[in-house]
Amino acid sequence: MMTPQNDETEISDLIARWSKAVRDGDYEAIRADHDANILMFDVPPPFLSRGIDAYMATWGPFFNMQEKPVQFNFRDIAVTAGSDVAFVTAIGTCRDLSSGEAVSLDFRLTMGLKKFDGKWRVMHEHHSIPATD
Repeated sequence: MMTPQNDETEISDLIARWSKAVRDGDYEAIRADHDANILMFDVPPPFLSRGIDAYMATWGPFFNMQEKPVQFNFRDIAVTAGSDVAFVTAIGTCRDLSSGEAVSLDFRLTMGLKKFDGKWRVMHEHHSIPATD
């Protein structure tokens, strides 16, 4: 029997696997825990990606804008899990090259998850940065 603490640990492990997959550039591992119907709101275009194929298509441009080795780390991770739905908030950091030089970029992450057959799936992923104007 899963307890909320077990669910929170399982989801924290999912976030750790996903962030490691991004650092490793492992596309299969990036998609592993994401649902086929994922909806993502992102900082760079496209603003909205619906479905796993659209979600996965965003990773090529992301990797093209990242200093190597890729940094993709999270802190202040908070997991709130019910019996079959959960959400995660965190602060992420990566090294963005879009300005021509590597700049540390902090961003906000919110994820919505749903449990199917005892396994957590990412249904929604939202990345954002504070407005500067």
